[in-house]
Formats: sequence, structure tokens, C-alpha cells
Amino acid sequence: MKGSYLDSDIAEIAERLGDRADILAGKTVLLTGARGFLGRYFTRVFAHLNEHRLDKPCSVIALDNLITSGAAGETIPDLPHFTFLRHDVTEPFTPEGKVDFVVHAAGIASPFHYRAHPMETLEVAIWGTRNMLDVARRDDASFAFFSSSEIYGDPDPRHVPSPESYRGNVASQGPRACYDESKRVGETLCYIYHEYHGVHTNIIRPFNVFGPGMQKTDYRVLPNFAAHIQEGEPLNVYGSGTQTRTFCYITDAMVGFLLTVLSGVPGETYNIGNPKPEISMLDLVERVAGVLGREVPHNVIEHPDSYPADEPNRRCPDIRKAELQLDYIPQVELDDGLSRFFTWAAKFYEGS
Repeated sequence: MKGSYLDSDIAEIAERLGDRADILAGKTVLLTGARGFLGRYFTRVFAHLNEHRLDKPCSVIALDNLITSGAAGETIPDLPHFTFLRHDVTEPFTPEGKVDFVVHAAGIASPFHYRAHPMETLEVAIWGTRNMLDVARRDDASFAFFSSSEIYGDPDPRHVPSPESYRGNVASQGPRACYDESKRVGETLCYIYHEYHGVHTNIIRPFNVFGPGMQKTDYRVLPNFAAHIQEGEPLNVYGSGTQTRTFCYITDAMVGFLLTVLSGVPGETYNIGNPKPEISMLDLVERVAGVLGREVPHNVIEHPDSYPADEPNRRCPDIRKAELQLDYIPQVELDDGLSRFFTWAAKFYEGS
């Protein structure tokens, strides 16, 4: 669905990859979660590179079971060099030919959705990861696993910003455990396949990525805000509103993800996000109001039953490792990213 991204953002991502994008020429990529928020961006960036950059196009095998893809994901684009298959990665999958890269982006990442689908959330991060690791092992392919900043749990303030070496403070029981703990197990699987089977694995821990393409039905903070603004309703801030996050615009995130896929050090884990600014949810309301140029009324409310409570108090990445090993430097300021997102949402959310 063309309205679920900005052409200028796709071009920006491709341009910032520079010569490293050429690694994809003539290669085959197996992409899971292909119709999710991030999967749709991978799809469009690969298609853009095929059209504008690569001497020999890359081929993409794109998998998704469409369980949480929503309206934007259910529309399958007809793109050259892409094969889209409806497949649940918790079931084994054997590509017909050799693959060079496995990008395992399948997962249930929205708190609203993993609250509703706890077993599916566990299974895709555990069995899905193992099945895709088996493909990478068979073909000697590079494997990138999308983990989460949630594996850090509610971090000790002494470990904020949180480096990859921080072991986390995570509950094994509770409304978020199906997501947090399954991602931790997925990371352990990557470690085992790298250490014992020689698979080139990389683990990506995204931090609060946002941008065009986020659907109302994701029920995350910025889509929620955009939907309420579009409907002329006050914003709802859950909990106390003092919990803090950093936000990473989609172009910065995708550049970091692709740099990891293309040039990550084997066996290494990377935080991908923007460490500045770390702001509270109440401060975020003020930022949104500043970007929109008007007052934005809001309410501070308890977490609804459909959205898991027990939120981490802080979330902020230490990205020095990605800076040093991948030359990853976020470039989009928060207000710029918010402006792009809300300008897009004003058009895309209208009537949806």
C-alpha cells in the first residue's frame, strides 16, 4: 500500500547505505514478517535498490502469516524479484534454492497484540527463530534476529543508557513476559547456533521505532496519539506519564538494521535506536503540541485491560557499539521525525 510509507524516506535510507548496499547484488534474502511495519520497509528498500542501485538485482523470499499485518500488510505488492508466501514461520520452511541472508523480522511486537496472542508471541520468537536458523545453517547464510529493547526489562538507573552487555531486569511471569522472555530465548538460540554450529548471527535490539506505516491497530503511543488527534479527542497517557523513552525515526532505524544485516560482526548484538532525547510521555505530549503548533489536550489514565501494565520506567540505548562497528549515526531529530509522522498520519488515518 503506497500510502504506508514516504517515497522520500525510502530514497533516504537507500542513499545513506552507500556502497554497502552493493553487497546485496545478485544475492537472495529470506525475509520473515514481510508484511509487518518493518517488513514493509525492508520490502520497499530492497525494491528501490533493485531499481536504482544494484547492478544485479537481489531476490527476496518474503514470508508472513498475516496474523497482525492489518490492512496495510494484507495488500501484497507485485514486485519483480520478490516471491511472497503466506507461511507461519513456527512451521518448518525449506527454500527451493540457496539463500544468502535471513532477516527474521517476524514477531508480535505490539503490546496490544501480544496481550491478545501470548502463545503465538512465544512461538514465533522461539520456534520461528529456530526454524529460520536451520535455514541459515543449511545455506551458510548470515542471520539477523529482531529482538527487542524489552529484553532489558526495567533497567537499574545505573545502566541507563543501557549497553548490550547489560543483562536486564525482566520478570518471567506477568503481562509482558511472553514477549520479553521469548525474545531472550531467541537470543540464546542465536548464541547457540553461532557458537556450536558456526552460523553468522546478529541480534538487533530496536528502541521505540516510529514513522509512516504504523497502523491505528498497532495501539502504540504515537499511532494512538495520531488517531485521537485525527478524531478530535484528548490524548490518553497511560500510567503516571513519567515513564521515559527515546524515539527513533524509521529512516535512522532502517539504516541501522541494514548496516547490521550487511556488515554486522558475526555473533554480535547491536542496540539500534536514538539515544537523544530521553523524554517522559507527558513531555512527548508537549513535543507533539509544539510540532502541530497548537494545544493538545490529554488525560492521564490507568492502563486499559487490553494493554499490559508493568511498563519499564526508563528505556534509553547506549549505541556506541553500533557507532564503532557499523558507523551507525542517527540523523533525524525527534521534532523532524514527529513532523513527518503526523503529516503522513493526517492523510493516511483520515477515514480509516
